[in-house]
Amino acid sequence: MQKEKLMDRARDELFSHINRCGVLQASADDQKVWMEETIDYLAERYPDLGDLELDHLHSVGMRFCAPALDHGAQGTAKSAGDANAA
Repeated sequence: MQKEKLMDRARDELFSHINRCGVLQASADDQKVWMEETIDYLAERYPDLGDLELDHLHSVGMRFCAPALDHGAQGTAKSAGDANAA
């Protein structure tokens, strides 16, 4: 199988694991440990992927776990005057 297709399959499997395992709600430290263990698992499942590809999967997975917007009190406007309309 071509390396690009292997990467696509490994990436899709990684995203599937992330969504099923509830790691999105875990702390940043727990996410890091979980991701390292999952990348080790993917390395066993896809032995033709090298360290560069596995490092790429790790970074893509960690970015996927990080929220695009900061949620919570710190990420909201305190009053209508704090929000920029323009």
